[in-house]
Amino acid sequence: MLHIVENPLIQVKLNIMRDERTNSKDFRTLLDEISSLMTLEVFKDLKVVPTGEKIITPTGVEIDKLKLNHSIIVVPILRAGIGMSNGVIDMLPTARIGHIGLYRDEKTLKPVEYFCKLPHVKDPLVLICDPMLATGGSACDAITMIKKRGYQNIRLLCLVGAPEGVKKVQETHKDVDIYLASLDERLNENGYILPGLGDAGDRIFGTL
Repeated sequence: MLHIVENPLIQVKLNIMRDERTNSKDFRTLLDEISSLMTLEVFKDLKVVPTGEKIITPTGVEIDKLKLNHSIIVVPILRAGIGMSNGVIDMLPTARIGHIGLYRDEKTLKPVEYFCKLPHVKDPLVLICDPMLATGGSACDAITMIKKRGYQNIRLLCLVGAPEGVKKVQETHKDVDIYLASLDERLNENGYILPGLGDAGDRIFGTL
């Protein structure tokens, strides 16, 4: 399924990120904030269960200590995905973190793998993070890489997406839910999302 996280706070922050005058520092801060807000939607269907331990409140009442019913692995696609995963991890400090290295060949627009390192966790929920879902090639390859390592419960979190990329992921990995802050209009001839927000990696790290 495709989930568009419609929230006025997200819409305003994303609008500022789209502005070419927004500097890298503000861009990173806004991306952190939006990612944290989107995390609430991504995991709203999870349950909490007792850990078997007890805690005592300041009023002296003993209650169950709680945890999520899933272990979480957050997997940013390098390098831009790091900018999104920070905000997610702020909300889920106990989550484990993996990394997938893919880059897009500028001539073929196809993703090239150069790194993959994932934690060993039993039956986790894996959240892939990448700000841009453009052609869908990198996302599909990342999902395939994770599935090959035995993980099947996977979700994809992106900031903005193009219809072409959404369609490719939906056709290739029908079991993966996609979460976007915005579904944009289309891709241009160079594979960039319109209206988009430029190259997210360059804007995050100031490498314009």
